[in-house]
Amino acid sequence: MPDSPKLASLYAAHLGGGEVSGAAEVVTSVGIDIGTTTTQCVISRLTVKNTAPGTLVPRMEITDKEVVYRSAIHFTPITHGNLVDTEEVFRLVEGEFARAGVSPSSIDTGAVIITGETAKKENARRISGELAGYAGDFVVATAGGNLESVIAGRGSGASDYSRNRFKTVANIDIGGGTANIGIYRNGKAIDSCCINVGGRLMRVDAAEGRILHVAEPMERILEDLGVRARPGDPAEPMVIDIICRRMAEVVASVLRDPEPRGLASDLLMTAPLRLDYTVDCVMISGGVADSAYTSSPCDTLSEIARYGDIGPMLGRQVRRVFDAAGVELVRPAETIRATVIGAGSRTVDVSGSTISADDTLLPLRNIPVVVPFAEGIPEQADEVAEAVFQSANQYEEEEAPEQIAVGIRGQTYLNYPTVQLLAKGILGGLARSVRAGLPVIVVLEQDSAKVLGQSLRALNPSARVICVDQLEVGEGDYIDIGRPLAGGTVVPVVIKTLVFETRQA
Repeated sequence: MPDSPKLASLYAAHLGGGEVSGAAEVVTSVGIDIGTTTTQCVISRLTVKNTAPGTLVPRMEITDKEVVYRSAIHFTPITHGNLVDTEEVFRLVEGEFARAGVSPSSIDTGAVIITGETAKKENARRISGELAGYAGDFVVATAGGNLESVIAGRGSGASDYSRNRFKTVANIDIGGGTANIGIYRNGKAIDSCCINVGGRLMRVDAAEGRILHVAEPMERILEDLGVRARPGDPAEPMVIDIICRRMAEVVASVLRDPEPRGLASDLLMTAPLRLDYTVDCVMISGGVADSAYTSSPCDTLSEIARYGDIGPMLGRQVRRVFDAAGVELVRPAETIRATVIGAGSRTVDVSGSTISADDTLLPLRNIPVVVPFAEGIPEQADEVAEAVFQSANQYEEEEAPEQIAVGIRGQTYLNYPTVQLLAKGILGGLARSVRAGLPVIVVLEQDSAKVLGQSLRALNPSARVICVDQLEVGEGDYIDIGRPLAGGTVVPVVIKTLVFETRQA
């Protein structure tokens, strides 16, 4: 059952058999982005409506969104253990709520995205616990390098741009500690990687003219260049220029070389890009993006280090390196504010006669959804497995499998051979997850959950399986699956969609 009274009333209408086709709910949602360098929040009003005719699978869409408040961009409070200072973050958020004139009790839904160097499991657990008693029904996503790349590309507008312009777009989100590359085609993320390149790997005191801090990845960059730069040393603009050009060259090389070598290999935090496609254009988002697209002065130390780091010079050098390579740079709809503005949430009841579920696994909350078959189900099981593996890999941190749900869209009838193909391929793609004891969760739009669940168990009797159907989910959604109700005849499923302000033609 959702926590929000508005969403609970919508849920009750479903459970009681009430008509929801055409009904709309306006919910208040908050998006909170906690990154290596900055933290910000956005409060919005979202209109959620079922746009499907009453006889079809409910299609709940966000039909309108209005940003009602944007916070200032704050430096992220970090403890000495390099974890987010949870108490300070919530004091910050409470202060922004007060300035916006919004009380926690009026928030229906929300999304917290933890990214960059702050994306550690300890942070997610602590912040999730704080939010549980704070406000609304929240998604808390700890975004490792691959997932952060995907989220950034959706927030910047790269996803929409690739869909509307029929182009393959590389979105490079460069923040304080990492550069996250997401590749988009037809609105879907098809590849991603993360590099230890960022504007805050070296912190500088412009007034004193000295280096304050050198992060560990920066030490490797300095070693590659044969440059000495330590805390307390003079901060020299010429040296900073050389350092930033080298970082920009590393970013460019990762976009063209499927087997990075040397410094690029050392700085990769994930597997490299596959590059079995041609990139048509590049977008730059993140903290350094404005410097890549503007001609702001960046020559003196006070100009370079105006934010206490070397981000402005890194942005300039990224622009120069890509211009020299003849790469088309497209300015995104959003740069540093390429973030979520909230989460739309809707509740759907799934008939127990059409699902296949291990009740002992329920309830489950905040399970991310991947939709691996954007262009139709492949014809071979190994192709299904590869597509599932690549999609699930976006959510893995340090090569450890994460719980995901596989979404299969389309209402085309799935015949028996196709169901067997899917079962074999899904188990192959999620082999590491199954070995780790994680359940196999599949969400279908077509009425085939029971037979697919039976096929999955027949192929691997030890696999724990949950299949639900007659639900339309999208890439990047999150789902909650509740315990069976009404004598096991109904399972409530809450679908949460991250919402971005951008829409780029």
